[in-house]
Amino acid sequence: LPLTKFGNFLGFQENKNSRPRLPTGKDLHAYPWDKSSLKSMPLDLQKFEKLDAYASKVSVKSSIEELVRTLLQQARTDLEKVRAVWMWICHHIEYDVVAYHNKSQRSSKPMDVLQTGKSICEGYAGLFEQMCRIAGVQCMKLSGYSKGYGYKIGQTFQGDSDHAWNAVYLDGRWHLLDSTWGSGSVDDSCRKFTFRYNEFYFLTHPALFINNHFPENINWQLLKPTLTLKEFENNMWHKSNFYTMGMLCAHPDTPIIQTVNGKATISVESRSPALFMFKIKGTKEHGLMTLKKNGMKLEVYPQMTGKYKLEVFAKPHKGSEDLYNCVLEYTLECNSVDKNICFPKDLHQPVGPSWFTERQGFLRPSHPDPIIHTNDGRCSITFTLSKDLSVLASLHSDNSSLTEDVTRRHIMQIHRGTQIEFKIHLPHSGNFVLKIYTKKKADPGNYNYIFNYLISCPNIEVKWPVFPQYYSKWAEDYEILEPLSGLLPANRNVHFKLKLHGIAKVFVQCENTCPLTLNKDGFWEGTFNTSGCTEVFVMVLENANHTFYSHILKYEVETQ
Repeated sequence: LPLTKFGNFLGFQENKNSRPRLPTGKDLHAYPWDKSSLKSMPLDLQKFEKLDAYASKVSVKSSIEELVRTLLQQARTDLEKVRAVWMWICHHIEYDVVAYHNKSQRSSKPMDVLQTGKSICEGYAGLFEQMCRIAGVQCMKLSGYSKGYGYKIGQTFQGDSDHAWNAVYLDGRWHLLDSTWGSGSVDDSCRKFTFRYNEFYFLTHPALFINNHFPENINWQLLKPTLTLKEFENNMWHKSNFYTMGMLCAHPDTPIIQTVNGKATISVESRSPALFMFKIKGTKEHGLMTLKKNGMKLEVYPQMTGKYKLEVFAKPHKGSEDLYNCVLEYTLECNSVDKNICFPKDLHQPVGPSWFTERQGFLRPSHPDPIIHTNDGRCSITFTLSKDLSVLASLHSDNSSLTEDVTRRHIMQIHRGTQIEFKIHLPHSGNFVLKIYTKKKADPGNYNYIFNYLISCPNIEVKWPVFPQYYSKWAEDYEILEPLSGLLPANRNVHFKLKLHGIAKVFVQCENTCPLTLNKDGFWEGTFNTSGCTEVFVMVLENANHTFYSHILKYEVETQ
């Protein structure tokens, strides 16, 4: 929007009737941001709660002087006066989407803005300046370029300014604010405005304000050193959500990134643990995201060359019902594709263990990385459980004709006290997703998904059989030492070795029913021949006085 150049200074009340001075050294803040405060001065927002509630409900429209007089009934200090003006404007002036598209319907005169209750940025900033003048606080209306509605990553700025905002003089220093952006936002076509208060743009730290505000007079950056317009154009564009949700920095710190050998890597550092998700061209595919204690890492592998919009979303780890908000946006340029990387469609982001899985009860993972590589098709994953959990695991692959019931039998779950082990024997080569679910043991409800791993096996010779089939009488702290394969060779002697607790007798039923012997180490052992049978069962007698045997395991025997 073409706006008039700033420079006409309004008068002030008698107690502050001098013309506002331009920024000097004591107004300046270091650039880049030191990751300390989002504000340019120390603020306790809780102390504003009463004032905020009062100011946002004041409904005077007769005159600007009367409005300010009413607001100042609850405001004593200059900071409180500015806060009251800010809260009133942010809650009572809506962005005039009609005037945005039609200059003839546009008026930025403060009284017009007050009476219609709507304006464009020029009107917000002009009304703010006049209300501060009446309140006796020095205020400037500034104009410049902005990365707001309609901004496209990588665009250049030239010609007239497109935005207006304010600087206020408090405690001997200039501070920046933007009541237009503090009041709400417009939709993608700028046809509808929604009031959505945004605290971020009140006395924003100048090193953050420069992300999307470039003043005509670079002194009003309030930065040392100042940025050039070129640096502003090339700088990373962080939305306010990025900072209000506790993000500190992102890498790369340029808005346009290129893949290297078909891959691009993005990382975010956050003040505290957060949950993340991403989209490439609107889908969640072709990426691998891992959570870090303070942030996340994302590797993306676009499957076609071209330009992509890459968005990163976040939400606080507390209050999981909160919606994800976009905190980061890149333009991703892909010049080559890595066809060796193909993630299964069942892979859920984020991948691998993290602070989140720790909080769900999975401690000390044997495999801290998201991808497990195995050449022989076998792997063993262990955790220490910090909670009394029932655990379920499933295995998924895009290029498998096996049912979920069959693939589940390629996972053996072993409990040893608080430790849990997953033994995995893959049915074939390829990429698999191991999904892990839990519920509280005392909870009769359904299992909840917790996290997943990506298991990769390139060896096309791999073809492991299923583990034995368990029956309901199999207890979770039982363990098979041998045979692990659920498919036994025909006409062969097979050694059985099992760890079972609280059992009186154990039998193996093949052609004949034969007992296992309890050895001095506490294992039930015995060797049997598989000739003449197609199935082998393991049965237990839980009490010596019982006559009823319970089946706990079933093996298949290879056909000759």
